[in-house]
Amino acid sequence: MPTGHTREVIACVIVIGNEVLSGRTRDANIQMLGSGLASVGVRLKEARVIVDDIQVIVDTVNELRARYDYVFTTGGIGPTHDDLTSEAIAKAFNTVLERNPEAEARLQNHYGSGELNAARLKMADIPRGAALIDNPVSQAPGFRLGNVFVLAGVPRIAQAMFDSVKHGLTGGAPVLSRAVAAYVREGDLAAPLAALQETFADLDLGSYPFVRDGRLGVSIVARGTDAARITAAIDAVATAMRALGTEPEAEDPVGSGEEVF
Repeated sequence: MPTGHTREVIACVIVIGNEVLSGRTRDANIQMLGSGLASVGVRLKEARVIVDDIQVIVDTVNELRARYDYVFTTGGIGPTHDDLTSEAIAKAFNTVLERNPEAEARLQNHYGSGELNAARLKMADIPRGAALIDNPVSQAPGFRLGNVFVLAGVPRIAQAMFDSVKHGLTGGAPVLSRAVAAYVREGDLAAPLAALQETFADLDLGSYPFVRDGRLGVSIVARGTDAARITAAIDAVATAMRALGTEPEAEDPVGSGEEVF
């Protein structure tokens, strides 16, 4: 991964699918992409969930690709009538959707001639000029056009596709995080936490209340690129927690238990 970048490199995710908006399907890709991008020094700054509608996809992609270094879409590149993402991306880039010989060959190799029907061949229709993204799970590729990466919606396949491209991304220093938790009320910690955020303005200090075993608590996560500063911030948060009469516990940044929002 290239190093030496001082500018923050930012990305967004567009989750495409009526099934996510309806509540039928729970998205798992935002978390995967957020952590995966952070590991290569790219900050995920925004995530949107939108309908399976060509014009909505076009408008959203064109808005966000102008604002972010990288845009990732998930969903809508399968074989059915409501898989509209590839067509929409072609329209967004003012190019045509065409049968990609390499994509067709991969599908042919995976399915065989007897199983490669017209619906499955639709997954070989790729916008002209796009580079394929490998899919080691089911071979139907994603693709990249400009700064837009088009991934499958199925989490296992999206993960495999992302793994094949993430080390080619140009990022800054990897984003690090540490967390500390205590059985204190979030409101009691709010004032000292606000003061600490001013002291550690180069870090993001996130506050996440939870309920565990019927007890209220809060987990504070410090995120940034300087490990020493993160350690200092977490130590200061722990001191503030002790001042409220409870002993803090270090924990994984994701934490456990039921979060309360």
